[in-house]
Amino acid sequence: MDQRLHRRCPAALTTIPGVVRIAIDIDSTLHQYWCVLSEAAKRRFGVALPYEEQYDWGVTRLRPEQLRVCIEETHRDGAIEASEPYPDAVETVRAWHEAGHFIHITSHRVDSARPATVRWLERIGLPFDEVYCSFDKVSRCCQIGIDLLIDDSPLNIASALERGIAVATIAHPWNRDVCEEEDVVCAPDWAQLRERLAPLLGVPPRASGEPR
Repeated sequence: MDQRLHRRCPAALTTIPGVVRIAIDIDSTLHQYWCVLSEAAKRRFGVALPYEEQYDWGVTRLRPEQLRVCIEETHRDGAIEASEPYPDAVETVRAWHEAGHFIHITSHRVDSARPATVRWLERIGLPFDEVYCSFDKVSRCCQIGIDLLIDDSPLNIASALERGIAVATIAHPWNRDVCEEEDVVCAPDWAQLRERLAPLLGVPPRASGEPR
């Protein structure tokens, strides 16, 4: 098989049923989280977190306790509800949901952040069947029979693949290696992710002029 095609259509996806159970991460998947985290680090501790230099998952410029403070701040209700989705993210997920696919929204957040997360999803008009906030999202995916996980974390990508779950992701510096080395559908934005998953989910790319 041509390697480029292999990257677009991983083998695991060929066994997915017609109705697909899709789990979708939030931070750095549905919206641009890194700039929010970076602004918090700069404001609280005077530490810059350049996006283009974040080549691995660990945030080594902050001490663990500093990182916890920044994550807690960026996951407060006001910060959650103020986020804006990536272009084409809402339209793509809505099209998948209208096609009959199950949408499970999952985030590495404390459970108390769930109400604000639900309000945010409702505000931006993104349909869902379940919202789950937890620090072990892949285990939950296994429990409810998820077929496809869309997540930016290389740790979650590796864990899902080990458990036989197909994976797609929005490309970032920290997941570049896993996109190149593993069986993952990777795209720079949601429009291209929709296009690359279209043969598997039965939803065509957004047509020119289609309302957002």
